[in-house]
Amino acid sequence: MQYRIVITMGEWTTMNRKLKTDNYLDMFHDILFLLMGLVLIVIGGNYVTDGSVAIANRFKVPPLVVGITVVAFGSSTPDLVVSVMSTIQGKSELAIGDVVGAGMFDMLLVIGITALISPITIKKSARVCDLPSVAVAAVLLFLCTQDRWFSGGHVNQLSRFDGIILLIVFAAFMVYTFTSARKDESQVAKNAASPSAATVPSQPVSRSTHHISISDLINSYMWIACFAIAGGLAVLVVGGNWIVDGASGIAEKAGLSEGLVGLTVVAIGSSIPDLATSVVAAVKHQPGIAMGNVFGSCIMDMLFVLGTCSIISPLHTGNITFVSFASLAAVSIMMALVGFFYKPHKITRAFGVVLILLYVAYMTYLVLAQQ
Repeated sequence: MQYRIVITMGEWTTMNRKLKTDNYLDMFHDILFLLMGLVLIVIGGNYVTDGSVAIANRFKVPPLVVGITVVAFGSSTPDLVVSVMSTIQGKSELAIGDVVGAGMFDMLLVIGITALISPITIKKSARVCDLPSVAVAAVLLFLCTQDRWFSGGHVNQLSRFDGIILLIVFAAFMVYTFTSARKDESQVAKNAASPSAATVPSQPVSRSTHHISISDLINSYMWIACFAIAGGLAVLVVGGNWIVDGASGIAEKAGLSEGLVGLTVVAIGSSIPDLATSVVAAVKHQPGIAMGNVFGSCIMDMLFVLGTCSIISPLHTGNITFVSFASLAAVSIMMALVGFFYKPHKITRAFGVVLILLYVAYMTYLVLAQQ
């Protein structure tokens, strides 16, 4: 017995409209989850950092150690959470795309916008340590991910061995930074203790009793600090999962690769706090803070974040091409050369415009290459 299913044109049109409506609703759902995830990781990262600093202060941990460890790790928490969650779920393109895209966003757009607001003076410590370290990290990442070129492999990936190398280089950078900062701190203390040092009478610090912020509570009570860390970590996990799920859904429904979504949407979203911090610093005429924040985050992302993720599971580069890794390395080398050889040792407004245009060109390439 045979049956024939007859669908009229009107029924077909109705079904087609329903499918499109469902697809739009699903896309909206994915975008909403992505945005909420980005908000959660920023909130969670702030509470984890505040709680950790409060506990470190309670146990008399030197501010130097807190700055190099807790605050530095806290600034890269969004990228770390997104990358680890992506790795656990087998979406390595999102993990790599987030780090590479965030690096391009920070070094080109964030530094460019900051320089437009207030030109950035490149201090000697940045010229000698930070900028060369970023260049080394980017070149090392490029070499580790191009297996087809350098080792004859069939697939470009970050292997566990590559991850060990990245973490060793990161550890060396941290040791060097800690040692240099300790010397600077000792020199400042020595100068302050010298008889010729001018003494300024201390002024009593007035405390307002009318407004108590959440940060004050975290710093005042140990149990609140511990709760902030635990709650912040829980929020980070939830937010990271939402970002990965939302980004994957957007990529699937829009016909985009996960690598492109990681390089653009996820990377920009996770780097918005860096942009906000840098703009505020520039407005307050402290653009050097912006540079330290940006390059510290880049080093942390490329070495520690990707090193950790590749040890959890090897990361395949997928659709993230040679151009993206080469661009990140080229931009890092350019910044190091400008900082070292450009005599004013300053990122001017004109150079800031160049950086912004380079980022626009890179984003244009990503979009055109996807088509």
